Amino acid sequence: MSFWIPKKLGNRKLGIIISRILTLVVVLLILSFVFDDYLFFKSDVKKYLSEHKIELNDDFKILHNENGGVRDYYHKFEIEISDLDKERLIEQIKSADNFTDTISGHFYFPQEKERFIGKLSTINYEKPREFKIEYFKPNGKGIAPTYRIISISKLDNKLVFEDIID
Repeated sequence: MSFWIPKKLGNRKLGIIISRILTLVVVLLILSFVFDDYLFFKSDVKKYLSEHKIELNDDFKILHNENGGVRDYYHKFEIEISDLDKERLIEQIKSADNFTDTISGHFYFPQEKERFIGKLSTINYEKPREFKIEYFKPNGKGIAPTYRIISISKLDNKLVFEDIID
């Protein structure tokens, strides 16, 4: 269509240019999905973490990054942080006003919680193998809420960030 309409109107070169631009856009979109894991950088990690007031002072290494889904989107990355950053972040979690040590299930926020209306909720807590920050923000009726889990391992220097939209 992008080629034939300008050609019928007597402007073949414009049709070729429009067709090539549209083809390039489609190819770039496909490649961005295929190579999304390779296009994830330390600046992206810092951006995601800064949204939750988490800053890393020392250098870190991206160990793993994955995402997927169309309706049920899931993004998870794992990084290796320094001992100093780990200790500082654990202290930040433990000293938060919303820190609790009474967690009965795997996650703090129950499944029956109202998902679409309400206020932003954040909870910091400790599990046997990790410290966690859970962030839950309803985005309005019919719009999937923002649900993020940040975990800092007690056993090693790993920080895991999970963003779940279902």
